[in-house]
Amino acid sequence: MAAGTPDAPKGPWWQEITQPFVDLVRAPRALWGINLSYFLEGLVYFGMLGYLAMFFNESVGLDDRAAGINVGVLTFGITFSMFLFGGLADKWGVRTAILLALLLMLVGRAVIALGPALGFGPEGLGSPVHLMALVGILLIVLGYGMYQPAAYAGVRKFTTPQTASMGFAMLYALMNLGGWLPSFAFLLRDKQYLGLGIPGVYWVYTALTAAGLLATFLVLTRKVERDALAKAEAAQKAAAAASNGKEAANAVPAPTATIPAGSLATRAWQWLRNHPLADAKFSFFVFCLIPVQTLFAHNWLTLPMYVNRAYQGTWIGQNFEVATNFNPLLIFILVPVVTALTWRRNVYSMMVLGTAVMALPTFLLALGPSPLTLFGFLILMTIGEAMWQPRFLQYAAEIAPEGRTGAYMGVAQFPWFLTKVITPLFSGYFLERYCPAGTPPELLNTETMWLIYGLIACSSTVMLLLARNWVGRDFKTRHGE
Repeated sequence: MAAGTPDAPKGPWWQEITQPFVDLVRAPRALWGINLSYFLEGLVYFGMLGYLAMFFNESVGLDDRAAGINVGVLTFGITFSMFLFGGLADKWGVRTAILLALLLMLVGRAVIALGPALGFGPEGLGSPVHLMALVGILLIVLGYGMYQPAAYAGVRKFTTPQTASMGFAMLYALMNLGGWLPSFAFLLRDKQYLGLGIPGVYWVYTALTAAGLLATFLVLTRKVERDALAKAEAAQKAAAAASNGKEAANAVPAPTATIPAGSLATRAWQWLRNHPLADAKFSFFVFCLIPVQTLFAHNWLTLPMYVNRAYQGTWIGQNFEVATNFNPLLIFILVPVVTALTWRRNVYSMMVLGTAVMALPTFLLALGPSPLTLFGFLILMTIGEAMWQPRFLQYAAEIAPEGRTGAYMGVAQFPWFLTKVITPLFSGYFLERYCPAGTPPELLNTETMWLIYGLIACSSTVMLLLARNWVGRDFKTRHGE
């Protein structure tokens, strides 16, 4: 198990908040090589994803149900790809995995943008533009399956015990800062401004992917990677020696099987026994988060169409990107602050409270469309997300045995994969029933849609509360706090 963040000396409240930022500034150049790439990737990924359902509507000619399912092919495909290829960073190295991943995503995004540029019309399922979009999505899926686990593996490998917690939080926050910048994409898309349309904006995002690839190649050189690994390893050994960690490092594991070594049965048994999902408590913990995670999926499956249709005729409806990309800006601001204030708190308690704060504001949208309920939902939901999401990602990375961080990060994403599979199956149906295109706002029934979504999201908090005496009672020990 990787070294956790050690207890810091007690001091003034302001020092507890600022010290992790000071530690992060002193982090290796290699870490900033990952951060820069992740920032640009947040801009491109969320920018393209926010338009993707509309792209399938307008440029491919699909209805809401088919568009939602096709968007789901990208989102759940990425998570499934992480499950399969997350360990490649451990085998090839962080730099190689990230560069190859970015190259695949660059080609994939260019293929998606190329379809409309070649003059293919919106002819529906199986048309040339649809097939090109699916090929592009496949390349992005393969690339992203390596990219995100490699980035988190890099943070773990390049940080010290003092910078690990904030390193993970800042990676998550920078991705979301990039994800906020598409708020201004209407200046590229809308006819009142540059009028590039969605396909034209996709070409801009393709160029930004190329910029991210070049930046990573220049900043995260092989020498920088080697030096960062050496420094982080030395710091971890020093921390382990200071806390009498040698005894734990020299502990001899108890024998687990009597089957002859090297047999197929032995290898299968060891694989199953050491798999994270073989731990019932860990499996319950990650799978019960699926309901609240549906709100993440609705950010691109439902929210853009909801704002565009329920607020049609208003500035917010016309420039829906401002509202639908507001969450990432708040995440960038809130995650470092919340992490600095809560990094020594029990993870399970933060999960319970955070999921509740994230789920409950959904009922504001059940009151009807208005700027007050919309931005109230976005702000409060984001506070809840900032409370639990980075802590979960850190926990999933730190429980991994040495050399298997990428693989564990991929496995930890499996429930997120199921969320991305399930949510697109019903999001398009709910849009067509409660928020159909071309319907006057006064005839829409979005209140019922969000009421149902709120009840679904709250079930995660209920399950965590019911399991607190089973999963939560020894969580501090299991997390190494």
